[in-house]
Amino acid sequence: MSRYMDIAVNLVGSALEKDLQGVVARAVQADVSPLIVIGSNIEESQQALQVCSDYPRQLYATAGIHPHHAKEWDNQSEATIKALAQSPSVLAIGECGLDYNRDFSPRPQQRQAFADQLAIACELNMPVLMHERDAHQDFIRILSEYRPHLPKALLHCFTGDRDALMQYIDMDLYIGVTGWVCDERRGQELAQIVPDIPNDRILIETDSPYLLPRSMRPKPKSSKNEPQYLPYIAEYVANLRQQPPAVFANQTYQNSLDFFGLAQ
Repeated sequence: MSRYMDIAVNLVGSALEKDLQGVVARAVQADVSPLIVIGSNIEESQQALQVCSDYPRQLYATAGIHPHHAKEWDNQSEATIKALAQSPSVLAIGECGLDYNRDFSPRPQQRQAFADQLAIACELNMPVLMHERDAHQDFIRILSEYRPHLPKALLHCFTGDRDALMQYIDMDLYIGVTGWVCDERRGQELAQIVPDIPNDRILIETDSPYLLPRSMRPKPKSSKNEPQYLPYIAEYVANLRQQPPAVFANQTYQNSLDFFGLAQ
């Protein structure tokens, strides 16, 4: 039997929150467990930790501030994230990084919040879950300073080009692949380079409720993505990599356990 771990689910602060119990149950039924609940700002990180207590060993969380929310970073943020990270349910710092595609927060503030969170991960010796969009050069520059002191680092929802991928692999990053790869409009380049990700560094994720795989047939009635669809993404990526789906599923499951430091 294949098992899957969804390493990035926006379960709080999104459309999934209203049916949290159903989302988790449908995921378990599809052999997708545990789920990593993403914290994208302080409030969401606190909520993510809260829901984990209701679903022990099924839900785990991250604690951090997404670049969209970097303008909220203040003197209290560091202490709060460090306090949240003391919980056994918090497995990584993040989601942190840079997003120059939407620029919801000023770029200098994005860079500062990113660097400060990398420093926290180094100090606590914790993995970091990162986001980068249209900010490759600044992202590399900042990350390079901290990478030698980070135990493990994951770039989730990778959507970059081959050159960026090769640089990230050289930095020994784990690479998260979403249903973006199933999009015939936007995901063609990613589909071509997915086979270049080393077997021990590729992870799979839904980033739900976003990025519902466009190639799913029959198409789900709801446009909301869910963790239950992760096996579809896994099989799609396995075919691109010319690997048996069961072998690929088990490899990514083991990679996820290794990254987050979870026992099987």
